[in-house]
Amino acid sequence: MNKQSNKEKIMCSSCNSENIKKDGLRRTELRGKIQRYRCKNCNHRFVVDDGFYRMRNNENIITMSIDMYISNLSSRKMRNQLSRHLNTKISHMSILDWVRKYTLKVSKFVDKLSYNMGNSFYADETLIDCEGRDDRFWCCIDWDTRLITGVHYSLSGNPIEAQKFLFKSIQKGKPKFIQTDGGVFYPKAFRKLFYSNKIGGLTVEHKIQNASVTKIHNYQIETVFMKIRDRVDDFRGLKALWSAPIIMNALILQHNFIEAHTTLDEVPCNRAGQELNLGENRWLDLIKLSSR
Repeated sequence: MNKQSNKEKIMCSSCNSENIKKDGLRRTELRGKIQRYRCKNCNHRFVVDDGFYRMRNNENIITMSIDMYISNLSSRKMRNQLSRHLNTKISHMSILDWVRKYTLKVSKFVDKLSYNMGNSFYADETLIDCEGRDDRFWCCIDWDTRLITGVHYSLSGNPIEAQKFLFKSIQKGKPKFIQTDGGVFYPKAFRKLFYSNKIGGLTVEHKIQNASVTKIHNYQIETVFMKIRDRVDDFRGLKALWSAPIIMNALILQHNFIEAHTTLDEVPCNRAGQELNLGENRWLDLIKLSSR
């Protein structure tokens, strides 16, 4: 199991020296007192960037807003709840900005992690309403860990987009097989990506669950899509193409790193051997890890 320590090593932001000392406090209106440091080598005075540097609002308010927004509370309702219960005035656009900002930040961090996954992947795509248009969101899950191994966002469904999606899905682990539905674009994408002249066949088996024939759905991935579709319905569709993939990635981060799977009673990243030692506020600790 890969364990990552949350113990922070503090270095000078100017010369990277560890020869530093505490040097007073920076007082902020909403974030309280923040420790300042001074480098003994270059005399540079600095504050550690814990992911919330120069953010006006308290990190617990920010991470609670991100968590609740992704968990089905709209930005406007979130704004009203903060005002009513915590006497905190925050615009709904600020909450959306936090979701986008920290999704991008955390995604860069988790993309570098490695996982111990099984050999049975299940993949599918679903239609997502964006700007009144039906876009496609592609998703692949490792059945052993329930970790989402790859996602892809596109404006259409075709063999080229399917190939891009499958390529992303195997970057952290190569399964024995990937099961899809009967989408006509998958066979060509599999041949392009996995065909080997050496063995005269596919290096990754393509299993097809054609519900129109078998009356059995690709349920392993459908349960994930149900949650995603419910959240997009709560959004009343996605409003902007540029931010749609970011919002969808936020949902994937919530699935892989924040929420325990209902059947396994374990967060997928932990089951995949990536123990990050996250506390109760998992978004907060993820953001801090991503800032090192």
